[in-house]
Amino acid sequence: MKRHLLAFACFLLLCLATSAQKKYAVYAVGFYNQENLFDTCHDEGKRDYDFLPEGSYRWNGLKYSHKLHNMARALSEMGTTMLPGVGCSVIGMAEVENAKVLTDLCAQPELRKRDYQYCHVEGPDKRGIDCALLYNPQMFQVKTVKLVPYIPTAKQDSGFTTRGFLTVCGTLAGEPVSFIVCHLPSRFNGSYYREVGAAQAKAVKDSLLRLDKNAKVFIMGDMNDDPTNKSMYEVLGGKEDISKVGSDDMYNPWYNILTKQGTGTLRYQGAWNLFDQILLSPSLLDKKGTHDFKTLKYLKCEIQRMPYLFQTEGKYKGEPKRTTAGGVWLDGFSDHLPVCVYLVKEKPLP
Repeated sequence: MKRHLLAFACFLLLCLATSAQKKYAVYAVGFYNQENLFDTCHDEGKRDYDFLPEGSYRWNGLKYSHKLHNMARALSEMGTTMLPGVGCSVIGMAEVENAKVLTDLCAQPELRKRDYQYCHVEGPDKRGIDCALLYNPQMFQVKTVKLVPYIPTAKQDSGFTTRGFLTVCGTLAGEPVSFIVCHLPSRFNGSYYREVGAAQAKAVKDSLLRLDKNAKVFIMGDMNDDPTNKSMYEVLGGKEDISKVGSDDMYNPWYNILTKQGTGTLRYQGAWNLFDQILLSPSLLDKKGTHDFKTLKYLKCEIQRMPYLFQTEGKYKGEPKRTTAGGVWLDGFSDHLPVCVYLVKEKPLP
């Protein structure tokens, strides 16, 4: 916490040194895997049987209501390290079952007080888990919503279905921005499936850039791969250093968080992975280091580490406190930690 505040203080001092008259606005954009945000009813054609009252999780109204409250609490506190009382303008989400759970989620007091709304398109995933976008309408205004399907290649099973790419375009801080929310195939499917997904997410991004070469595009999601893996670094072009980002690349600030700080958003067999990422197109970067923030620019990234998101005792101490582990209901949150990036823009002079 102190390190984040110090970094922001240094940024403000730099801005003040540049011009005592300039003022700046900061915005937060986040992503959070909801880990099985299911209601208690069966959806036709979906394999949601584990999350029914008679299913393996004995998923009932009490557990569902607790899950909604817990996730709303965490979502409402994302981005508040730098923006207390404000939080994120936009939050991408994975593993939500349907529009009903999103309606119920937004009705929770923590989110209702900011009037959070959502974008969602029902997808083909056989388990019934989709991507969604939560947003504060006072900060982000939605223009278009589209689900671009994941299309198997000739090397894949033609019957393979998974989450598509939820693409939401709108206006943030008076500028056109686009969000591509992903949940790439499981690691059980093999790396090629995620490389195909990364290529298709890139194709969506490229189509937006063809319409406007200066478009501000975010690709975010549970990538089921680390920033160092081929799908992210080579296929999607997620570079670890702003100076390396070419016109066809993106900036992946999470690369150095994993490789240099040795931390991530989920743990497997005692080691951290960083599957939850937000990548940024070149127009969001201060590539020349001029600190010209007349348009939205990337400022910093942050893994959200609210203390209540972690196990405090037992075998999994220090790991994200998930909803259920080993068949035991923990009344937790998610097996992933949330992430966010902060953006800055100069305010016009009065």
